[in-house]
Amino acid sequence: MTNQKNAIGSQRHSVVGGCQLSIVIPTLNEEKNIGRLLVQVKRIVGSYSHEIIVVDGGAGGPSEDGTVRTARRHGATVLYDNAGKGSALIRGFRAARGSIIISMDADLSHRPKELKLLISGIESGYDICVGSRFMSGGGSADMPPFRVFGNKVFVAMVNLLYGSRYSDMCYGYRSFTKHALRRIRLREKGFGIETEININARKAGLKVLEVPSFEKKRAEGEGKLRSFNDGLVILGVIAKNLFV
Repeated sequence: MTNQKNAIGSQRHSVVGGCQLSIVIPTLNEEKNIGRLLVQVKRIVGSYSHEIIVVDGGAGGPSEDGTVRTARRHGATVLYDNAGKGSALIRGFRAARGSIIISMDADLSHRPKELKLLISGIESGYDICVGSRFMSGGGSADMPPFRVFGNKVFVAMVNLLYGSRYSDMCYGYRSFTKHALRRIRLREKGFGIETEININARKAGLKVLEVPSFEKKRAEGEGKLRSFNDGLVILGVIAKNLFV
């Protein structure tokens, strides 16, 4: 069952290895966005001991622009992975030292000011905190009607098959405890990873909090999501996890 609350606590979370917060950002040719994003993120999380991990690459190899150079200039640790978004996130999660670990996109569609909400959800005792575009206070400026419909279909399927109460499924703005990431044992290499997280969190009996999030349009560059193909991947994730 997904717990939904808007009022959440503010106590500090325990520190692991001297680092309170790790932010994991997969990138591929995001030179025009990543610098602006990192400036905004550091402004929000400056009161925490934190690290920013950029995991760069795609099926064709690493970024061909200045993404890596820009990320390093802004103090990020850069890792490489060329197997897909999910694989990049898993790579970053395994390297993360923080007691709170956050995933977010590099295209400036996620509002950095919502980081505080995701952090507070974990500080309040939840295992995973998930941004939702479909609860009160959330929304999207970047979802055409066919994607809204597809997301709602996936949400309904997961809720019916796994007994959950999610309101959003395919959104990457999330926070976790290290313990939660160990429990959910992620394997998906592509865009199905968000669905895998939701399903495995439910199966593991973890405490999940949804918080409202507003998705902006990508700032610069071309999006990596391919709606039809990635929709089929998500359907596959939903189906195969029934037998795992």
